[in-house]
Amino acid sequence: MNAAADLFSNVGPSIAPGQPLRGQLLKWVGNKQRFAKELISHFPVSFNAYFEPFVGSGAVLATLAPREGYAGDVFAPLVEIWSMLKRDPGQVVAWYAERLALVDRLGKIDAYHRVRDAYNKSANGADLLFLSCACYGGVVRFRKSDGYMSTPCGAHTPIPVERFAQRVAAWSARMANTEFFNCDYRELMARARAGDVVYCDPPYVDSQTILYGAQAFRLHELFDAIADCKRRGAFVALSIDGTKKSGRDVVDIAPPEGLFAKEVQVHCGRSMLRRFQMDGRTLEAEHVSDRLLLTH
Repeated sequence: MNAAADLFSNVGPSIAPGQPLRGQLLKWVGNKQRFAKELISHFPVSFNAYFEPFVGSGAVLATLAPREGYAGDVFAPLVEIWSMLKRDPGQVVAWYAERLALVDRLGKIDAYHRVRDAYNKSANGADLLFLSCACYGGVVRFRKSDGYMSTPCGAHTPIPVERFAQRVAAWSARMANTEFFNCDYRELMARARAGDVVYCDPPYVDSQTILYGAQAFRLHELFDAIADCKRRGAFVALSIDGTKKSGRDVVDIAPPEGLFAKEVQVHCGRSMLRRFQMDGRTLEAEHVSDRLLLTH
């Protein structure tokens, strides 16, 4: 078996190994879907369980589709979406269809505002699902003082229910062998053992402080958790801030000496967060490159 085939030897039997998904289920800042396969190519060629403690859009998890996966996030409404996708995919489609029907009755902007108001009164996965698909640039941002979701409605039209249902079917198959947890990343990472893989995609300290939970995130605490995983024999890959603005600005994050054995630059294209911050102005010079840090 060659290395590429061996890398995906622990995927579910009905999944084409390592094949990217064609459409996003959730739009999310920092979504790694376009280059998830490249990230995965730097994982060990064989491993046991897979852990993703900052699951976010689920793009890397869904591309890998592990036989044994554990994913989590501190953001409860987000985990509610992924848990329901695994337990009852039809309910996820029903959530979306119910809210999309408001667009026909009220118009897109009024429908969006109604769902956003409902979410801000009581945060929940069903409303967040629709908002992530309909908001401006896929940037789901939250007010620091009280967690209020403030992103305006996007210019695009949310996809029809039929297309969304197709995506749900594809994504639920990829998540079939993964358990989801609403927990702090340290709790999930503490479960990783020798031979396991942990992929971390935390909020970026330079650009993502508007994200839920990002204000309380401390990178040095994550470095401590990575060191603990490494001591137990788990492999850890960390996506972290790299270059901004076509490489002219460099975010100089220095991890503890000796923690990582290798660093890879991953080109991410244009930043959707910068699109939001620039109010639609051109992004020709707004390319981003991530650093992928590897413990082995």
